[in-house]
Amino acid sequence: MSKATNITWHAAAVTKADRRVQNGHGSAVLWFTGLSGSGKSTIANAVSSELYRLGINEYVLDGDNIRHGLNKDLGFSDYDRTENIRRIGEVAKLFVDSGAVVTTAFISPFRSDRDQVRALFEEGEFIEVFVSCPLDECEKRDPKQLYAKARRGEIKEFTGIDSPYESPERPEITVHSNLLSVKEAVDQILNYLKEKGLL
Repeated sequence: MSKATNITWHAAAVTKADRRVQNGHGSAVLWFTGLSGSGKSTIANAVSSELYRLGINEYVLDGDNIRHGLNKDLGFSDYDRTENIRRIGEVAKLFVDSGAVVTTAFISPFRSDRDQVRALFEEGEFIEVFVSCPLDECEKRDPKQLYAKARRGEIKEFTGIDSPYESPERPEITVHSNLLSVKEAVDQILNYLKEKGLL
């Protein structure tokens, strides 16, 4: 619930539909979710690069980058994780309203948080991309040595170790990143967007 009072929503003179017409393509959020080390950021950025090459207005919201600015006041408690995702959902909605395709790369471990973000969007605008990768494979990759630190007790409430990850039940796209190359994953996602008429 908003703490602000005496505020009014102002309709924009230029609508989302207007921007989509001008852009020549649809707009949506590709919400990448999965364990740390599953390949979310790598695949999201590869999709972004290909969309850019195709002339699509796009942007990437990356979990670590957002925590350097917008969400630098948040930690990793359950409350902070939920607030982190709530804020990102609102930012993603602004991008979709601007007529862009925005990709987000966040663990977003809680199903209820992802569902709350989905509720912000119109039908077909929220595309949940589950980057599925076994925990042991994510630990083998461990590019930031986070799992190793969590196993040693140096990081508390780490998703997959001592904090749960709730896998999506009905994601629009499931990418098995332990079985596919980055290019194959990108092709899978772009094919979905083409089938849905977003490109």
